[in-house]
Amino acid sequence: MERLQRPRKTPEPAVAPAAGGPRSREGLVVLGIDPSLRGTGYGVVRQGKNGPSVLAQGTIACGASWPVTRCLGHIAQTLRQVLAEFHPTICVVEGLFYAQNLRTAIVMGQARGASLAVVAEAGLEVYEMAPRKVKQAIVGYGAAQKEAVAKMVQRMLRLTELPAPDAADALALAIAYLQETGRYLIAGPKKI
Repeated sequence: MERLQRPRKTPEPAVAPAAGGPRSREGLVVLGIDPSLRGTGYGVVRQGKNGPSVLAQGTIACGASWPVTRCLGHIAQTLRQVLAEFHPTICVVEGLFYAQNLRTAIVMGQARGASLAVVAEAGLEVYEMAPRKVKQAIVGYGAAQKEAVAKMVQRMLRLTELPAPDAADALALAIAYLQETGRYLIAGPKKI
């Protein structure tokens, strides 16, 4: 039986500068994903000279009567299409939250797993951010309501219409990632 060699882990510095600094961030394309079985939000954002701009956004909707496997397949297929069209290099996914209902937690985990598998196949760097941290970065208040996040995302990205709630959350993830990695941090987004 062949023994697998495990790569050695190198310690990361406690304070890390933005990846490559502001110049190398221009043109960076980030995919934000807000996973959910019935409505996975996605948003693709490009960092430009004048701030971030939207390349794509949407909600991967799955009917209430669809079996779980059909939903997971639809999520994976749609995300593959988004990856093929926009070629992001970074993915930011909403961090886990603690559900009071075990069934809800399992279903959310399945949608998150399908999303993560697709971006891992594509070779993207994947980070996660806690929902409260994203709200704090976007609205300035960690317990902000979904509508407040959507309105601020609309304003920050200069959108003519308010994005749908799940798409707004995904766009907020991408924006928060760009904000958080654009400065010196003690603890930046968690790489997964």
